[in-house]
This record gives sequence, C-alpha cells and structure tokens, in this order.
Amino acid sequence: MTKHKSSKTKKSKSVFRRLISAKVIITLLLLITVAAAVSIATLDFRVRSEFEGKRWALPAKVYARPLELYIGAPLSINDLKIELRALGYQFVDKVNLPGQVAFSASSATLSTRGFLFPDEHEQARQLVLEFSGESLSQIRSADQQALTLIRLEPALIGGIYPLNNEDRDLIQLQDAPQAFIDALIAIEDRDFYDHFGISPKGIARATLANIRAGAFVQGGSTLTQQLIKNFYLTADRKLMRKMLEVPMAMILEWHYSKEEILEAYLNEVYLGQSGNRAIHGFGLGAAHYFAQPIQELKLHQLALLAGLVRGPSYYDPRRNPERAKQRRNLVLSVLHQQGSISDEEYMLASTAELEVVAAGSSMKEAYPAYIDLVKRQLRREYKDEDLGSEGLQIFTSLDPISQHKAETSLISTIDDLSKTHGERLSKLQGSMVVTDPQTGEVLALIGDRNTRFQGFNRALDASRPIGSLVKPAVYLTALEQGYTLISELDDSPFSLTLPNQQPWTPKNFDGKSYGRVPLHAALTHSYNLSTAQLGMELGVDKVIHTLKRLGVERQMDAYPSLLLGAQSLSTLEVAAMYQTIAASGFQIPPRTIRTVTDSAGEALSSYPFQLQQSIDEKPMYLLQYNLQQVTRSGTARSIYQQLPMNINSAGKTGTSDQQRDSWFAGFTGNRLAVVWLGLDDNSPMPITGSSGALRAWTKYIAQEPLQSFEPATPEGVVMFWIDPLSGKLADGLCENATQIPFIAGTQPTETAACAMPEETFTENPIKRSIDWVKDIFR
Repeated sequence: MTKHKSSKTKKSKSVFRRLISAKVIITLLLLITVAAAVSIATLDFRVRSEFEGKRWALPAKVYARPLELYIGAPLSINDLKIELRALGYQFVDKVNLPGQVAFSASSATLSTRGFLFPDEHEQARQLVLEFSGESLSQIRSADQQALTLIRLEPALIGGIYPLNNEDRDLIQLQDAPQAFIDALIAIEDRDFYDHFGISPKGIARATLANIRAGAFVQGGSTLTQQLIKNFYLTADRKLMRKMLEVPMAMILEWHYSKEEILEAYLNEVYLGQSGNRAIHGFGLGAAHYFAQPIQELKLHQLALLAGLVRGPSYYDPRRNPERAKQRRNLVLSVLHQQGSISDEEYMLASTAELEVVAAGSSMKEAYPAYIDLVKRQLRREYKDEDLGSEGLQIFTSLDPISQHKAETSLISTIDDLSKTHGERLSKLQGSMVVTDPQTGEVLALIGDRNTRFQGFNRALDASRPIGSLVKPAVYLTALEQGYTLISELDDSPFSLTLPNQQPWTPKNFDGKSYGRVPLHAALTHSYNLSTAQLGMELGVDKVIHTLKRLGVERQMDAYPSLLLGAQSLSTLEVAAMYQTIAASGFQIPPRTIRTVTDSAGEALSSYPFQLQQSIDEKPMYLLQYNLQQVTRSGTARSIYQQLPMNINSAGKTGTSDQQRDSWFAGFTGNRLAVVWLGLDDNSPMPITGSSGALRAWTKYIAQEPLQSFEPATPEGVVMFWIDPLSGKLADGLCENATQIPFIAGTQPTETAACAMPEETFTENPIKRSIDWVKDIFR
C-alpha cells in the first residue's frame, strides 16, 4: 500500500512539473513574442522617423559671384576661360551638352547650366559670345536672338561642414543619368527592383561569383541593406549589427518605394576622403573625382563611380589607378553582358583613360583663405550648428578671375625673389587682399604662398608692422589741422628720449636729410625725419584718432614709433584703412557676403552696401592727390613701367624696421589691393616695399580691366599753379610749375613773376610724370 501511494505521488508530481514547464515555455514564448513585437515596433519607428525627417546634416554651400555678361563688359576671352575652368566646363570642338564650351579666335559658344538665384531662375541656354579686344561686343542665343544681359551660374567655391565633417551635394533621382543607375544596380544589386530588402538569390549568386573569380568581386548585401548600414548603423562586422540590418531593410522596403530608397542611397553612400572631409553621395563624388556635375559625366566615368562603392580606399583612382581601371572595366563588362551598352560603347569606355582630376584641384578646395573670412563674417549672425547642417546657400563677392590673377602675380613674384636672393628668401611668404574700392566687396584673398593651404591665414591673422603705410594718416591729420600740400616741414636729424629713457633717433631710408621740404614731397618720397617731427607736433593721439576714423579698430599705443609704422596690422586691416582713403573719406567695411538663402532658395538675410563718412572730403582729396604723386614720381613710380600712363593710380609703399616686412597698398578707380611679403620668423630681408610687394601688386593690377582713379573735386577745393622754387603762385614761365589743390582760403597769396605758356595750363598734372621735387631736394 505504501509503495502504491508513493508511485501515485511521484506520478502526480511529474504531471505537475510538466504543466509548470509548459506554462514557463508558453510564458517565455509570449515574452519573446512581445519583446520581438516591441523591438520591431521600435525599429519601425526609428526607420520611419529618421527617413522621413531631416535625413542629413547638410553643409552650407558657398558660391562666388556670378559673372554678368553684357555688351561692353570688360571681359577678354582669356578671362572667360579662367571663369569657365572654375565652373568645370569642358572645352570641346563642338558644343552638345550643358557645361561645354568651344572657342574660336574672337568668339565662344557655350551651353550654360542655368541656376536658381534668390531673385530669379536663370535658364540653361546656348550662347554665342563675340569679343572685341578686351571687351564683350555681342551676345546671341542659339537662334541668333540678340541678348543684353545674362548671368552665368556661380562657381561653388566651398562649404561649411557639420562636426562629423561629412560633405554631400544632394541630387534627385531624376538628376542621375540612366546609364549610371544601370551601372550601379548591375554591379551592386541586380535584383533591386524584385526583392523585399534582402535577396537570398543575390547572396547565392555573389557567393558563386566570388568562388569562380577566386576573389571578392560581388557582395551579397542589397542596396537597401547598404543604405541601412550607412544611414542607421555602423560599418563594423559585429553579429548584432548584421541581425539588425535584415529586419530594418525589410521595414524600409515595406514603407517606402524603390525610387525613394534609391534616391536616399545615391546621397548617402561613402565615396572617399578629401583631407578630413568625408565625401558622401554621387553628386559630390562626381565633383570630387571629375570636377563636373554627374549629369555631364561620360559612360566610363559613371562606371568608375559605381565601382567605387565596393571599396573607396581600395579602388581610389588617384592612389591605385590600375586597380580602379580594372574595377571600372568590370562594371562595364557586366553592363555589356546584360545588353545595356553596345559593343562600340563597351570598347570605347573600357579603353578610355580614367580622366580623374588631380587631388586638391576642386574649386571647393581652391579658396581656403577666402572661405575663412566668409565663416568669420557669417558667425556674427548664424550658429555653427546651422551653418553646418541647414543646407544654407551663401552668395559671396569672390571673383574667380581676379583671384586667379592675384594668385599668379603673388606666386610668380615670390618665386622670382626667391631665385634672385637664394636661401635668404627661400621661405618667403605673402598675403594679398583685393577689394572693389567703390563697394568694399572683397574680390580676392590669399593667406599663404600655397594658395590652397588650409592652415594659418596670414591675410587675417598675421599682424605685422606696417612701416610707411601709416604715413597717409599722419599727413591727413596735418591737412585737417590747416596744413597745405606746400607747407614746409623740417627734415633734419633729431633724437628723442622716450619715457623709458631710451633714445629714439629715426633716419631716412637713404641715411640723408633734406632740410626744409614741402609737405607733399615728404610723403611722395616717404621721408621719415619730416614725418616723425610733423606727427609729434600734431600729437600721436590725434594720428591714432585719424587711424580709427580710417577704419582701424584695434587698440593702439601712443608711442612716437607709431608715426613711422611700428604699429602692427593684418593685410585685411590695411585694406580697410585704404578703402576709406579710396572712397574719399567714406568708411566701407570689407565684406564678402551678398545674400544668404535657405536650402529652398528663400532669402534669409542680405548684406547691403554700407558706408558712413568719417573724414571730410576736402582734406581727403588733397591726400588722394599726394598719393597719386607717390605712384607718378615717388617711391612707387615703377608702376608705370607696366601700367598705361592714362590710368591714374594712388598708393603707398611700406617697409618696416630692418626690412622685415615689405608692403604696398594701392588703388585705381575699380581695384584696391594690399600686398604683404615677409618671413614667418620675422628675419630681415634684402627687399623693400618697392622691390617686393609693389612688384606683385603691379603684376596683378596690370592684368585687370582698369578704370582710372578720378575723384570728383569737392566743393571748396581749388587748383592753383605753384612755382616749385618759391612755393608761390606761378604767374608766368615758372620752370616745372605744377597744379596743386588747396582748400579754399589756404592757398598762397604771393605770386612768382614768370610767364606761363597757355598750352601748359591745359595739361592734367596728375597724369604728368614730374620729378621736380627730387631734382630740387636730392
């Protein structure tokens, strides 16, 4: 009996345990099911929210100014070639497609791409441009219709990137050539339009192909899986990532069309590096490798882009050209086998050169110093996060033609000086700023002799003693205080004991002194002794006040040495100072930005022309006259070995103590440029402002279509003929008499008796090369 009961008890316990186990299993299954459902729901929410939301942090695009074409525009064929190279146009024999141009001796036929400007949409069209010398004489459309004004699309010159340094140019699916779509699908996912996110058949086919080739030639992942990996996950090979990839790919396919998925893939895929910048998407890939829009690429170029997906580093056409060509030809072979391209197309494309542009030749990398200034000006109004993620469009005043001319002029001057002076100038550096003196717009900016260097920007951050560039501020202060251009100054030696008990004994550059000299001669020939004594008589604090009214914003100490240029400024600060002089006393801050729009082209902010008068125009006119004498007969007279005599220019050379810095700041009616040359270790140099920076300035200015500097004579300024020997009014035949402006009431009252021939009075003295001051005082 006892045994029977024991057996029965064991049986009931066994049944109970089975029931408990079943409940546990069912519970576990339910929990797993719920967990799976929650996971799928979570993945579904993640996939949809990110795909439908803001997919990418879009960098801001920075554009140059658009080139305006109109009859009479000062534009040569060579200038047009510079512009079109910056735009990535193809130079061909016959124009068939947008982005192509053909040249003859005096004309150009080009097919523009069109552009959506903030104010209007410029349509793509074919143009015929006729040139007469250095100007545009006729504009016609393809149907021979005469046109008056056309804007070319602006060059994309840079970007402002998000913190992850990803860069991309978004394209729509309709923008991608069909040949490219065919190539991409053929090599990466030929069942793309048939599968539901994963392709068992594709995996099997890829495995078999790899076994046959004895190498990895095909992948089993679908384009959808690749998009999931790049867009949502990471590129690591962990099991968890692979497990997530499959359901997320299926969810993406469930919610979105093949076209939406493919368009996202075109803009997300990683295609290589440009320094620290990651190249994403085929829109940017086309620009990075071929410097052209993807719509303008040839079949062999499209095949190369499609082939890069498998391994952008491994197949990098710049580092591994043979490997890249093999991969490209594999893509072409697959297209040929599928019947997507003909025998002839296959032969032509597979034997073509890679035609990849050199690394760093993209226009997006060509102007780092200028982009640096744009960023600094933008940050006054925009957050870094917005600049790197909102897809803003920044339209600037950069002139690719002026920039190119400035670069070639500066580089060739540095090269020439380095060859002439050998080791002493082997590391010579330079910077340059070019503006439009009428608007203050910065047209060109160089911060290093290697113009594509993305490091230290000397135009903005190298603060160097400006030497004699400060002297116009001293003389302007004097002219405001009642001095005239013929006021006598003392150019005798002197010594001054400074507050620290150290002596200050300035000298003229040539070591001589010239006694009593007229004011305008002291500035024309850049005499130190007379300048210093004049400045001390006026008061250094008053000269500093003048510098501030000229646009110098930094703190300055009232030391006597400031009068001869001990004050350090950047090249851009000097440009701001001379901009005020060129603009007849109106402060016009240097500016780079014209308009900012959002990604849809809607204007967010504009930067209109701004000015305020800080210097009275009458004394400024006298200073302008004197600075023209500097270029006609003074320290910068070598300018007219290259410039036409009918082009008035004005400017000032500058050489700092022990010739550590070589400067020139000068302007014509439509160009202002400041050049600095020096060594980063601040060593003395065997060059001055005249023999260094002035050479680069003159090379640049001589290439530009120039307007003569012809400031309007202000009311209250009168011109009088002056006898140079006596400083009196010329009345008769006074040798070398010249016209000099005076503020009414300050002119001399005494007259020198001499007879002046009538024809002499008809000459423009500003356009005469006079050297009478040198003859008298040297």
